[in-house]
Amino acid sequence: MAKSAAATSSRKPSSGKPASAPRKPASRRMFTLLLILALLLVLYVAFANLFIIVTSRQRRAATLAGVTPADVALVLGTSPQLSGGAPNPHFIHRIDAAAQLFHEGKVRHILVSGANPSPYYNEPLAMRDALLARNVPDSAITRDYAGLRTLDSVVRAKKIFGLDHFIIVSQRYHLDRALLIARRNDIDAQGYAAADVAARYSLRTEIREIFARALAVADLYVLNRQPRHLGPPEPIVLPPPSKPR
Repeated sequence: MAKSAAATSSRKPSSGKPASAPRKPASRRMFTLLLILALLLVLYVAFANLFIIVTSRQRRAATLAGVTPADVALVLGTSPQLSGGAPNPHFIHRIDAAAQLFHEGKVRHILVSGANPSPYYNEPLAMRDALLARNVPDSAITRDYAGLRTLDSVVRAKKIFGLDHFIIVSQRYHLDRALLIARRNDIDAQGYAAADVAARYSLRTEIREIFARALAVADLYVLNRQPRHLGPPEPIVLPPPSKPR
């Protein structure tokens, strides 16, 4: 009896509070946090893509008949060759579309905008040469050598070349982002879609465009990003259109 009383007295009195659950290991908490961040990123990318497509699709024409005439077409640059040296179908189709706009009287002038990081890589010069080969006169072509990104090309068309109304030429998947950039910068632009490219050439580019759209929304609505290179205005001044006889 005395032994039982001693055992009882040796026990610690209960606080009345339930025992707390064991804490999660730090690695598990980190995994949960990363999972939440990944889900938020996926949702943001999906929202950005939907927002750009819905906002821009009404300004994109897939046929020549759907294009409203403008003085100038802006051709967005891309490499004239693929990594293996073969001609780049994205480049070819954009040039074909721009030449078609010119010869059908939809535009009177073409602004070609792309990158020129070295003497050995010059997108605007390659575009000019390709247009000349399609019987577009040199006097109807202006080159922008600082079109490093789509944002640079579109915004420079206004801030450097004095254009606030023009037709943007590129592939369909690319036009939506370019048109949003134009709209955000108070540019009245419409898009003319160059011919699509076979999936074996375009799949990687189209996947990259998904993330480029997400970045564009941040650039335009959060970061207020501007072209890397600006400078003195070089307005494109065209003579009055000739009157029909």
